Amino acid sequence: MSMKGTLSALPTLMKVSFAEAVAYRAEMLIWVFSTTMPLIMLALWSAVARDAPVGRFGQSQFIAYFLATFIVRQLTGSWAAWQLTMEIRQGVLSMRLLRPIHPLWGYVTENLAAVPLRVVVALPVAVIALASVGAGAFPHDPFIWGLWLLSMLGGWLVTFLANVCVGTLSFFIGSSLKVMDVYLACFMVFSGYLLPVELFPPFLQKALLWLPFRYQIGLPVELLTGAYGRMDGLAMLGHQWTYVVALFALMRHSWSRGIRRFEAFGG
Repeated sequence: MSMKGTLSALPTLMKVSFAEAVAYRAEMLIWVFSTTMPLIMLALWSAVARDAPVGRFGQSQFIAYFLATFIVRQLTGSWAAWQLTMEIRQGVLSMRLLRPIHPLWGYVTENLAAVPLRVVVALPVAVIALASVGAGAFPHDPFIWGLWLLSMLGGWLVTFLANVCVGTLSFFIGSSLKVMDVYLACFMVFSGYLLPVELFPPFLQKALLWLPFRYQIGLPVELLTGAYGRMDGLAMLGHQWTYVVALFALMRHSWSRGIRRFEAFGG
């Protein structure tokens, strides 16, 4: 199907995917409850900062940071690796290949269609964050808010593309879920999900600039909590979108090689 035909089909795909997300809302709630670790870390680090700040973080700063982390996590999550692995192993991917639209667009719409349901969860947390720490804890510069919106899109793309790259390994090995488990463990530690990247030793902070994890959650949260000025925020956004381009190229390569193998050996 041409790009024009694909774009015209996307609204219908989104409607179908949203209907599926609503139908499986119980599973969505389970996923939401499994991502509440930032709220646990909020209690822990707030207790640590009760007597003295940790870096630039006092209690109110930790509250703003981890509530923002919870919100960003809800809006940038993806489960494409699990979808791909299951469908490759069970042969369900064959049905997607018979459709006139590229299978990856199906995964995109299915992941994005769940965002409105996650917004329903994230919105009360945003209200709690404003009530707890006040609007002063968040940026007032419209330029920074623009960077934040772009970083949210970039964070979702990094997460989705990394998921697809890992998922396509199932074309070549029995299952890529073990690889995804390792990736998730690194994500938990190095993305800013469990503690701010700013609290890592300087040498490790520099190393994390070259890894994708910080750009999934850490960067949007840091922008939302005033960690960067305009130029520093723009530079970090450049790093993030460089990763988007690199992961997109890697995804296209791994998909094209994997799908040829899938079609040759059957699914």
